[in-house]
Amino acid sequence: MNLQTKLEIEAAAFRRLQQHLITDRPDVQNIDLMNQSGFCRNCLSRWYQEAAKEAGVEMSKDEAREAFYGIPFDQWRAAHQIKASTEAQASFAKSHT
Repeated sequence: MNLQTKLEIEAAAFRRLQQHLITDRPDVQNIDLMNQSGFCRNCLSRWYQEAAKEAGVEMSKDEAREAFYGIPFDQWRAAHQIKASTEAQASFAKSHT
């Protein structure tokens, strides 16, 4: 496989992951993703920002989140994010200390 094809396949896989997390399963909360996998949508937007910087493109945290979520993060959060349960918060605190 040549480099261009590899990049195109990786980009397509990323877009599918993004679609799954943003469109198909917005009900899954970021804290639950963090507790189960150690990363969430916000991590992915930060990695997007870091990759942009490596490519010479400056991007703010808010710009990266909007690029990943497809809308301003505050709008996505208002539409999909619920208050984390006490159990989820405790699990997060335990794994991120």
